[in-house]
Amino acid sequence: MPYRHVIQQRAYVFDDLRTLLARATPRRSGDELAGVAAATYEERVAAQLALADVPLRQFLHEALVPYEADEVTRLILDTHDAAAFAPVAHYTVGQLRDWLLSEAADAPALAALAPGLTPEMVAAVSKLLRNQELIAVARRVEVVTQFRNTLGLRGHLATRLQPNHPTDDPRGVAASLVDGLLYGSGDAVLGLNPATDSPRQVRQLLELLDGVRQRYDIPTQTCVLCHVTTTLQLIAAGAPVDLTFQSIGGTEGTNRSFGISLALLQEAHEATLALGRGTLGSHVMYFETGQGSALSAGAHHGLDQQTAEARAYAVARRFRPLLVNSVVGFIGPEYLYDGKQIIRAALEDHFCGKLLGLPMGMDVCYTNHAEADQDDMDTLLTLLGVAGCTYIMGVPGADDIMLGYQSTSFHDALYLRQTLGLRPAPEFEAWLQQQGIFSAQGQLRPAGDAALWRQLPPPLRQ
Repeated sequence: MPYRHVIQQRAYVFDDLRTLLARATPRRSGDELAGVAAATYEERVAAQLALADVPLRQFLHEALVPYEADEVTRLILDTHDAAAFAPVAHYTVGQLRDWLLSEAADAPALAALAPGLTPEMVAAVSKLLRNQELIAVARRVEVVTQFRNTLGLRGHLATRLQPNHPTDDPRGVAASLVDGLLYGSGDAVLGLNPATDSPRQVRQLLELLDGVRQRYDIPTQTCVLCHVTTTLQLIAAGAPVDLTFQSIGGTEGTNRSFGISLALLQEAHEATLALGRGTLGSHVMYFETGQGSALSAGAHHGLDQQTAEARAYAVARRFRPLLVNSVVGFIGPEYLYDGKQIIRAALEDHFCGKLLGLPMGMDVCYTNHAEADQDDMDTLLTLLGVAGCTYIMGVPGADDIMLGYQSTSFHDALYLRQTLGLRPAPEFEAWLQQQGIFSAQGQLRPAGDAALWRQLPPPLRQ
């Protein structure tokens, strides 16, 4: 059905809900590349005003990607929780926005509502919110997950210690691990991107990470971010798999381009659960997403990239993950051109993921050919800390020498924790204090004072 709004006697008509959402999206290069963006600022405002009047129920009746042709659409509609939706079922998108900004939308109310919201509803309301409003609402949402420690508690910020190495050299990986641990990083996961997806190589890396974790009795989890099919092979072979990782997208075609389906993710989820390696909880999946993946795969179905991204969160939600993060600036300036667009997209992704009930982290990052720099990332890092982000990346020097992009460092995590009064995961913080890495007040102590440092093999102390 068409949607219409008039500005200064000029009528703007949008053919369908998919077009309306795309035209209402704040400007970004990926939507312009796809030919779905508003042509002018006035058209964007007209679309936002028209979108505000759309009943939320319309998203249950007008599928943006055909139900018959897309398993993600079927997942979204077939698992929709009508009872959870009932309190807002009579709202328009604009009324949902007003309610989210009211005092009635507290943490328990938002948690109860999450199963009743579809990704498209959440994407729609995000397009009507300013950056500060995306932050204010997301901050109220608390999503707690557990494996060997507890993540997502209010007032806490975790980090993924990312010890990537261009050749997967064990000594290089181990050196980065030690560096990060001595700065208090690693409570979200000791998570490494392998240089190759070879099962033999991935197993060696898994054993290295798990060996460090066990040797120093670290209350965290490990993951080598290989393809889900490789992980399944390794589970069958008895490798020490804590978490199964996979990049996911918001359409069936995007996931096909990653070599996955919902059935394959279900198989992996069940296989990883069966290992029973978690000591506190059974959240065993780790998903990464990013705006632009559907367009890059030629599988966006005319959706704007932010709405397609939000649909990926329905896939993640299905499998109760321990960790989800948007690698927001990783794909490049073809999709998010500059620091301003990266900041906006990150706040949208974080807001949408948390509102849908996900433990959202963010890779605060950019590629070297984007119109962005580390000052932009400092701004985004701080905004996400205020917004209650679950975790960020910890990369030596903020420069990933294997993947070739800029992210956040161990020092960045210290800055955010100290400036905003945030703490690591409780179990991990107790370990840091026991090791003499952190003081009882949560302050970093000199590396030479740490028991971990004295336990290291001599080559790693050089």
